Amino acid sequence: MTYACFTLEITDHIAHIRFNRPDKANSMTLEFWRELPAVVDRISRGAEARVIVISSEGKHFTSGMDISVFMSGGLEGDPANIHVSAEAFRHRIRMLQDTFSALERARQPVLAAIQGGAIGAGVDLATACDCRYASADAFFAVQETAIGMTADVGTFPRLVRLIPEGWARQMAYTAERLPAGKAKEIGLVNEVFESHEALLEGVMAIARQIARHSPLAVSGCKAMANYARDHSTADALDYVSVWNAAMLRPEDIREAFIAQGEKRQPMFDDLKPIGD
Repeated sequence: MTYACFTLEITDHIAHIRFNRPDKANSMTLEFWRELPAVVDRISRGAEARVIVISSEGKHFTSGMDISVFMSGGLEGDPANIHVSAEAFRHRIRMLQDTFSALERARQPVLAAIQGGAIGAGVDLATACDCRYASADAFFAVQETAIGMTADVGTFPRLVRLIPEGWARQMAYTAERLPAGKAKEIGLVNEVFESHEALLEGVMAIARQIARHSPLAVSGCKAMANYARDHSTADALDYVSVWNAAMLRPEDIREAFIAQGEKRQPMFDDLKPIGD
């Protein structure tokens, strides 16, 4: 299947989604907002890969929302019926928000390889991923403030959990560019690579390492990390005990130890596809 805004390649248990509109700075058109959650949900539900990597072609990761989305209706509303228009616009925003929530609900880890600018909604996309990696020229900007709006597709609930609150507020209030080095210093990215090529090579190496582990165990790690982030320690401890009571797989543990002793890569069953 072909997509308007990115390519998809699945090799060696790794699904690589690569934004492919470098001439438009990989801006997010209406097709993007429909296609990205659809492909991520497909990979997740179909267990088509063990890891998802998101990267881009060209100078920038993404310049954020394409102007066509703003111009496609919904902002101005109906002057004669502003309250009904506002209610409809709320649902439009919720649809956009769901695009990035798909990354969080995916059963597989999602790794972002960020080069150049992650601007506006690009910050929202990055913060919805499990791990973020950047090239030395990368920067992050909550650009919405500079164009007269409050970021609304994921910046505030996610960014303030990833970095110190004061930095999240400063980024939002000023719309300044946060460079890759500072982003690593405050915990927004895991690692900074010297070049775009080194970035993708490094992220793919991490993806391959993840893909070698038990998909069931890795999926459990993601489920537990998401749950622990949003719940108390006591609730998270209880949930992981229930998870392992139901889904701890002795066969995977045995295979991991045998493979280690035999100095080979372990062989694990993939997750099962789930229906609609």
